Amino acid sequence: MRPINRFLTVAVTLLSAPLMSAFAQANWAVVNTLHIGGDGGWDYVTVDPRSHRLFVTRTTHTQVIDADSGKVLGDIPGQIRSHGVAIVPSLNRGFITDGGGSGAIIVFDLNNYSVLGRIATVPDSDGIIYDEKSNLVLAVSGDGGVLMTFKPDIDPKSGKIDPPITLGGAPEFLAADDAGKVYINLEDKDLVAVVDLASRKIIARWPVAPGGHPVGMAMDPVKHRLFIGCRNPQKLVEMNSDTGKVESSVPIGAGVDAVGLAKGHAFASCRDGSLVTAAIGAQGLKIDQSVKTPDGARTLGVDSATNRFYLPTAEFEPATTGRPKAKPGTFMIVVVAQQ
Repeated sequence: MRPINRFLTVAVTLLSAPLMSAFAQANWAVVNTLHIGGDGGWDYVTVDPRSHRLFVTRTTHTQVIDADSGKVLGDIPGQIRSHGVAIVPSLNRGFITDGGGSGAIIVFDLNNYSVLGRIATVPDSDGIIYDEKSNLVLAVSGDGGVLMTFKPDIDPKSGKIDPPITLGGAPEFLAADDAGKVYINLEDKDLVAVVDLASRKIIARWPVAPGGHPVGMAMDPVKHRLFIGCRNPQKLVEMNSDTGKVESSVPIGAGVDAVGLAKGHAFASCRDGSLVTAAIGAQGLKIDQSVKTPDGARTLGVDSATNRFYLPTAEFEPATTGRPKAKPGTFMIVVVAQQ
């Protein structure tokens, strides 16, 4: 090969490498909208990656939706103010937090969606997850300021939760590390509380500054990182789950309510119609996109098998005072994926 040709080949290769890399990292975008309809508001959405089903709380009932077609597979009644769903496929059971009245968790059958029973809890029962490692269902009460735990094989009609663990603040969402600890956002204290499940005691309280009012949370237990969505200041915070050190943070939109992880990125869904995506790197978080979503798409669920995100929302009446009202029958789920 002649020297000039060799130089040109090397130059073109060097110049095209970053372009090829950027091209390989296709953008995230809204790829579908599932028009569901039905009555009620919405809160958390839980995804079952095994069956590609979505469990979406709708205030007085909980819908089970096929994630591909948008078909409503089941509708679980009997809630006063439902918030979240945890599923335990090994037992064919699901659990719905009902924050209304005196507080309850509804136990239902994952196969036919029939209600198996109602467990008494604490008023304002809200965020809920299943920790497979400890084999515990974990739920929090915002007004009660407690963490509630119980085994998923609990008697759904006469069973009782374990004695609640006082947190010293108003909890929002939570995450478990697969090693016996659970991390809980205390929105009113601007802290993350760390609970050791074996001793049932708080072992640490870590500030989320430069963020504040933490709500959404996701965890990478392998890399020992928490990703926390904060409302005031509006930040997505990366925290070391071993030390509590805030490793990095980036600005996000208004009204964040949930955080998810996929393909080396952290995602924060915000009420203002933005889904902020931030690459997770050795130097910390770096925003690489803000996906435009419909207003009100503040919570999300991610299908870990397909890396698709599902964000519930609706069409809204023109705002006058306070939060705008959803138009009846317009409930939808926006699907976001990588192009």
